[in-house]
Amino acid sequence: MKDGALSIAMVSDFFHPDVGGVESHIFMLSSNLIRKGHKVIVITHSHPPDRVGIRWLLPSLKVYHIPFPTIASSATLPNYFTFLPYFRTIIVREHINLIHAHASLSSLGHEAILHSHFFGVRTVFTDHSLFGFEDAASILTNKLLAAALKNVDAVICVSHTGRENTVLRGQLFEASEDNPSLSAVRPSVYTIPNSLVAEQFTPSPQPLPSDTINIVVISRLAYRKGIDLLVATAPRVCAAFPNVKFIVGGDGPKLNDLLQVRERHLLQERIELLGSIRHRDVRDVLIRGSIFLNTSLTESFGIAILEAACTGLYIVSTRVGGVPEILPEDMISFTDPDEDDLFWAISEAIQIISEGKHNPQDAHERVKGFYDWMQVAERTETVYRSVMQSKPIDLWARIQRTMSLGPFAGPIYTAILFVDCLFFMVLEWLMPREDVDHVHVHWEPEVFGKLVASMN
Repeated sequence: MKDGALSIAMVSDFFHPDVGGVESHIFMLSSNLIRKGHKVIVITHSHPPDRVGIRWLLPSLKVYHIPFPTIASSATLPNYFTFLPYFRTIIVREHINLIHAHASLSSLGHEAILHSHFFGVRTVFTDHSLFGFEDAASILTNKLLAAALKNVDAVICVSHTGRENTVLRGQLFEASEDNPSLSAVRPSVYTIPNSLVAEQFTPSPQPLPSDTINIVVISRLAYRKGIDLLVATAPRVCAAFPNVKFIVGGDGPKLNDLLQVRERHLLQERIELLGSIRHRDVRDVLIRGSIFLNTSLTESFGIAILEAACTGLYIVSTRVGGVPEILPEDMISFTDPDEDDLFWAISEAIQIISEGKHNPQDAHERVKGFYDWMQVAERTETVYRSVMQSKPIDLWARIQRTMSLGPFAGPIYTAILFVDCLFFMVLEWLMPREDVDHVHVHWEPEVFGKLVASMN
């Protein structure tokens, strides 16, 4: 390892072989940090039947699959204590000095933050999503997040809107004379956007047929993604513009609604449903279209929008969350999450494409200049350096922060913190650190790549 390099553990329930924005973010960030000379490992749950234990991904990314089952949406059950023996062994044997947890719904990420300070390991958390404040699921998720962030050294969000949302949900307020009950000490909160590999999303070298305009939708077919808006608007668009077709990729509970509206309006030739799409096939779908449609009701960043714009498509999107921060206004048409407004925004986009006012290659070059994973890695590295140079959180400060959660949640989470501390001391006595096998060799990316090439 290079001088000044860090040993970093990315911890999340969401990682490959699952496909998604968080999974891709962790992999790309890890890969570029490795290229900058840092040691990076990933800790996630198992994927039955055979993905348990240690796996390697290029370039020299070591992945620990802990034998925990998932309960829903690739997330494990919050338990706080059963993860500690596995986590302690990995942290000791890999000489980790910084934990980077990802995603509000990741139990493993929350638990890693809770355990890390016993080892003197610093912590960073990245929030990738927006959540509300009224429904039961959001209330519970927000309280779990707030408890985790009482023990974290720094927080990263992928958009400024996401930053505001996380600060409110995680109770990361500044103390004030008017309200001294607010937490007096809080972690620093940064905004570092997502990115993409622009070379993987190049426009089609062949011009599209001029007689048909394809509108592409690639999304999870769920209520949160605004599929009800798509169901209501697609027949109107098809009736008003005979040369327009919809290409819809993705799967989810709203697939039946799309199938029904297609049958009801006899649009089998106008609405093509592709089902689930592998990430490596996304570009092949995008280059078939001229317009990309996003109907999400909430979105922290929207990596699919960025990929579509990089492929040269004109974007139509609901004005929600962090979406207005992604692209210049001349590359995207915004709409309210309303059927009539969405119809007029799509009509405007069709006119722009028909009149040749949008150049796919120019759009690709502009996006390519805006976003780069190495820049994201460098900005994240700056956060790491700041955390490593800051004063560690002692146990008393963690207790004070945790008690600020409220009259009920505060004592409950403080009790969890005490039990976790006692369990840690028991493990230190039962399994001394000197008895743990230590990893002394770090694979350089070039060396590991040559090794894999020789094996093939």
